[in-house]
This record gives sequence, structure tokens and C-alpha cells, in this order.
Amino acid sequence: MEANRDLRHVPGAPFRFSRGSNLGATMPKMKTHKASRKRFRVTATGKLTRSSAGKKHLNSHKTGKRKRQLRAGVVSDTAIAKKYVKLMGGAN
Repeated sequence: MEANRDLRHVPGAPFRFSRGSNLGATMPKMKTHKASRKRFRVTATGKLTRSSAGKKHLNSHKTGKRKRQLRAGVVSDTAIAKKYVKLMGGAN
């Protein structure tokens, strides 16, 4: 078998070539992680913002101060946050 076969003619090739001059240069494209996109936002500096946990239900026994503080978002810059930023197609 020939080792340098052209992938355009191989059935089940991992990606398809475009007809432009840069054959396969930008492929395969990275998909946005939709679940992360719904829950988080990326700031201009590349950090991750999310809403605070513990505010959705069972709020009647919580004090007003506690609920007021839970309204504010949380900014995260940890290693896990950087992973989610990359999944959402944010800053590399």
C-alpha cells in the first residue's frame, strides 16, 4: 500500500478538504461547548464569570444579606476556568 495516499480519495477520511489554496489548514474546526456557553461568560481579560450557587430555591430561610451577596457573580481564573474558556472558543 502506498504510504503517501491523498486523503481526498479515502472514504471515511477524518475531515474534508476545502477547494481553496490552503487545503485543510483550518480544519477540523473546534466546536463550542454549548452547556458551558449557557452557564458562563468570558471577560475581556480572559477570565470566567458565573452566577453564584445557592440562589435558585429554598431561599425563605436565608437572610436578606445572604441573598443579596449571592446576586453578585463570581470571577474565576483557575486552571479549570481556563479549560472552560478554551472549550467556549475564548482567548487561548
